[in-house]
Amino acid sequence: MVFKKIVRSIIGLFHKADDWSAESPKKVYKVEKTREERRFEEIHGVWDYLKFKANTQAYHLSNVIGFDEWVDMTEIRRRIKELFRVEYKNERSLYPYLKTLTDIGLMESNSIGGRMQWRKHDLAVKISKKEEEKQVASIKAALAKKPREEEEK
Repeated sequence: MVFKKIVRSIIGLFHKADDWSAESPKKVYKVEKTREERRFEEIHGVWDYLKFKANTQAYHLSNVIGFDEWVDMTEIRRRIKELFRVEYKNERSLYPYLKTLTDIGLMESNSIGGRMQWRKHDLAVKISKKEEEKQVASIKAALAKKPREEEEK
């Protein structure tokens, strides 16, 4: 017991010495973003922008599978039958769609006990409106230059 306390205190001194050393300075001041900067940043999900053709297998899969729970094929078919009142003749016809969505990174797959399970992969995109405004301003400036150039010719 006493030996453990001694070792812990010695190791603790080394960690404190690293914190005090000039080689690993910590930032004392935290730079906070102003309200305007926070207002211009938006975070959107990729799934908000994806639109599948209605009443297709990809549309059914995207509406039935969620982000929070792993769902196996029997549960997927049950949910599709319950929500859309559709049964597929070939049970395996959904696998290519799931495989494609998994390969491009929109869904995650998991194999537990030989049974595949899927869920949506939550992908977030951060959009800054300031950058968009700069791009719009540069496009407007380029368009304003074109008529001047044409008049000069």
